[in-house]
Amino acid sequence: MKIAVSAESTIDLPKELLDKYSISTVPFTITLGDITEKDGEITNDRIISYVNEKKVLPKTSAVNEEQFNSHFSSLLKTHDGVIHFSLSKEMSSAYNNAVSASKNFKNVYVVDTRSLSTGIALLAIYASKLAEEGASINDIYEKCLARVPFVQASFELKRIDYLYKGGRCGALAFFGANLLKIRPQILVKNGKMVSGKKYRGNYEHIVKSYCRDVLEEFDNPDLSVGFVTYTTAADEIVEYAIKTLKDAGFREVYATRAGGTITSHCGEDCLGILYINDGSH
Repeated sequence: MKIAVSAESTIDLPKELLDKYSISTVPFTITLGDITEKDGEITNDRIISYVNEKKVLPKTSAVNEEQFNSHFSSLLKTHDGVIHFSLSKEMSSAYNNAVSASKNFKNVYVVDTRSLSTGIALLAIYASKLAEEGASINDIYEKCLARVPFVQASFELKRIDYLYKGGRCGALAFFGANLLKIRPQILVKNGKMVSGKKYRGNYEHIVKSYCRDVLEEFDNPDLSVGFVTYTTAADEIVEYAIKTLKDAGFREVYATRAGGTITSHCGEDCLGILYINDGSH
């Protein structure tokens, strides 16, 4: 049985990794003023410049049911089944739209990853490896669902005004963070973005502390794959995060840029390390 592994563009993988793991994507859309384009066509730099100039966030639109119908139909022309990994339903309507579309086909399974960005990618890569080994689509689906609660997705932010403008941070918290120069860790927990540890000081020092703290708190990693994912970051900060994961024993460490949708909600100077925290695999 030939199985297609699929995700929305919020998986935040470059083409070379999508090709390596045979993952197909369907894009969100992003609107900057009067211009609407697919996620992937609008660069991070354009988004950041737009926000800095206009003082408003871009509008992002989830993949709708009709778009999923077309996407799944296209994949099923060359595959016997599809397993699709969706952005957390707590953050987007994409999952519900994908489920509605899946009912029009046989052998289309949809996973609510309860995550975002390369947290989604970790599960999709796992599915791709299982498909390559010849696992059935139902077996892949069940095994991936079992790992969803263990996806460790977190980020360190230099600024929280994007979260504030997007309604994910209250006015009091925003004011307090700015006044005290607090830089919060953002955790994805139960499918939502929540505040974790709070840091103060030089951003480079903060990111280093964040990397150490994550590995200390989530200390049972599957060492096969780890991600360093960022919107913008100085080279030395990215290299430090990569080294931290390699020193911890991760066999594959990928550094990826977050796409337009994630950048629209998290802003510049946002970096995270992501892995699945179930070392039994």
